[in-house]
Amino acid sequence: MLDIKKVVLAYSGGLDTSVIVKWLMDTYHCEVVTFTADLGQGKEVEPARAKAEALGVKEIYIDDIREEFVRDFVFPMFRANTIYEGEYLLGTSIARPLIAKRLVEIAEETGADAISHGATGKGNDQVRFELGAYALSPGIKVIAPWREWDLNSREKLMDYCAEHDIPVEQKRGNESPYSMDANLLHISYEGGILEDPGAEPEESMWMWSVSPESAPDEPTYIDLTFVKGDVVAINGEDQSPATILEALNQIGGANGIGRTDIVENRYVGMKARGCYETPGGTILLKAHRAMESLTLDREAAHLKDELMPRYASLIYNGYWWSPEREALQALIDQTQEHVNGSVRLKLYKGNVIVVGRQSDASLYDEMVASFEDDEGAYDQHDAEGFIKLNALRLRTIANKRKK
Repeated sequence: MLDIKKVVLAYSGGLDTSVIVKWLMDTYHCEVVTFTADLGQGKEVEPARAKAEALGVKEIYIDDIREEFVRDFVFPMFRANTIYEGEYLLGTSIARPLIAKRLVEIAEETGADAISHGATGKGNDQVRFELGAYALSPGIKVIAPWREWDLNSREKLMDYCAEHDIPVEQKRGNESPYSMDANLLHISYEGGILEDPGAEPEESMWMWSVSPESAPDEPTYIDLTFVKGDVVAINGEDQSPATILEALNQIGGANGIGRTDIVENRYVGMKARGCYETPGGTILLKAHRAMESLTLDREAAHLKDELMPRYASLIYNGYWWSPEREALQALIDQTQEHVNGSVRLKLYKGNVIVVGRQSDASLYDEMVASFEDDEGAYDQHDAEGFIKLNALRLRTIANKRKK
């Protein structure tokens, strides 16, 4: 067993991490420092302080890192139009490198020997936390209780809480609560009936959005202003990154936008079913692609689309702090230099519909694109040679096969 005198724990105040505080103290006979991140999870994080104090914690960090989260992690990711396996907008994945960064920083500030987290031994988050920590502090020690203890079910955790007088929220009789993770980008749901991929989620599960059927019968129109690939204003009103994402979550959720039900391939090798609500992110993705369609060169746009799945996998698998992600980010950010302008969207019963876009940096030339007389901007006769040159290899293959 590691010789640990002080450990910094990523502490949510929920079931798992509350158990971990007591377990660390009893197992390692060490001092525990808790770190609770306010990432915009939609509930007060300050109650975590009282819970930590009740468990005997003396050093408690509660940090509001919402702006840093959106500005330095979410927005750079969305510049790449990032989406994992065609559906997942990486709401949990993108929060982990920032949490890892703060864990390492707090460990240095407090003189802690190690960090700890509540990620299970079956999930992706253990990989994300630890890869991030090792990339930033190569010699850091990591304690992952789920890989050590025998409290291998949520029912056992609840029994442990009852034994040690640790309060548990969101109990449903004898049924364990969903495993949920929330931040300004999304809220996720796993466990319970969701472990059956054929079972439809209960409507009562969803917390951030109305169902599309219950959304308003009249559409909502919004205008988003972009500067270098990032949204800086809604309906002409400049706002901070976190405030923008929070507002888009509210607008999108009210219109039934952003629900997904996914079976995804985890990095550790298994398939897992999860449900996600990402209203603001769904709007951002649609709007950003619309803005790029007007301002980004064809080959630059296609190159980004080719690289995006690799970029998405790097984030999903925990390699945010890797040299390859940083290199890709530099390329992506360079393409965003002229992604400036505004996009008009119609939100209606779960749909995000682009109805207009404009930019001073637009590459759209009406004179060239028009079917009307283009007055020499484009000579249609040139297309014949273009087609024949591009058909040369196809005709060569066809002639060889005929022989």
